Amino acid sequence: MTGWTEKLYADFEAKILPTASFGHRDHLATAFEALRRYDFVEASATYAGCIRAMAEKAGAPEKFNATITLAFLSLIAERMAGKAYADFAEFETANPDLASMAVLGQWYSKERMTSPTARKQFLMPDRAA
Repeated sequence: MTGWTEKLYADFEAKILPTASFGHRDHLATAFEALRRYDFVEASATYAGCIRAMAEKAGAPEKFNATITLAFLSLIAERMAGKAYADFAEFETANPDLASMAVLGQWYSKERMTSPTARKQFLMPDRAA
């Protein structure tokens, strides 16, 4: 890890990040770093736990979405399995489609992805890519 991702991930895992400034790019960077440190199962538990804690800290626990969290993590893990990236910057450059939440629309309808059930548990996709 280098630069801002090292501090970001340390603060993320310590659950001390300010939630107001934690954007989509930060979600991607912390997911990338979790997957560099842990196998997929452990990264999933750690990452989801930290995201859930951030939502609770922000006073909006209903914002946590298990399906979106694990679908993105799975997509990042799959891409990392195909190539070794030196750092998040290289990964981000090679995967520009991940900058948009719309990427999950290939596999999920908006209704399924944002349903109350999707927030509580991981749901399988309802679309074929």
